[in-house]
Amino acid sequence: MNNPTELKRPAATTIACNEMPQARFDHFGTGALSDTELLALILQNGLQPQPLMTLATQLLAEAGSLRGIMHWQPADFRRHQGIGRAKARQLTALIEIARRMMQSDGEQTMLNRPELVAAFMRPIAHGLEVEKFWVACLNRKNRLKKLVEVTSGTATSSLAHPREVFRAAIQHGATAVICIHNHPSGDPAPSAADVQVTRQLRDAARAVDIDLQDHVVIGTVTADPQGIGFYSFRGAGIL
Repeated sequence: MNNPTELKRPAATTIACNEMPQARFDHFGTGALSDTELLALILQNGLQPQPLMTLATQLLAEAGSLRGIMHWQPADFRRHQGIGRAKARQLTALIEIARRMMQSDGEQTMLNRPELVAAFMRPIAHGLEVEKFWVACLNRKNRLKKLVEVTSGTATSSLAHPREVFRAAIQHGATAVICIHNHPSGDPAPSAADVQVTRQLRDAARAVDIDLQDHVVIGTVTADPQGIGFYSFRGAGIL
């Protein structure tokens, strides 16, 4: 004879994909949910499951993917009916939290070649519409101790002063640093300002006895005339 408790328990297999994301979350966990279902859970604002799924589908279709949503601003979300000012702020804040989590997750990563630096930084820099400048603080074995965002500027200006770079290095006990910044255009070719700052950083590194291993500019493969997607000042012989 069947246990009455078992008769009352809803069968997890009856919860169809894309129908009830909340119930599927409770039964199966996050790993079983589609991108649309995950987004629908974040969008929860009083709408019923089906309107939520429709809204999530619309957002993903416009952005192309979850990765595409990473560079959206509040105004992009608010174009869609059902997303107000507060929800747009929340979604944008979650995107920024994800970026910062990716930065902290890289501790102890080996960064002894520019292609490794580019691979590590590409998810962090993806979709940014302004230039940011980071300093990767390394230990004696060229493993990452801390990635520090030093400046965040406009689409045309953001490079850092050596004082800010090496203050971060000293604070985190780095024996070496790699400086990194992104080009929102996707073309990693250095500007005259990039070259000037790199030379200033090289001279400052000698003064404080911290090795400047490289300065890497992050772009995209498709926008790089060389088809590489990054530029290494060390590889170019400038350092």
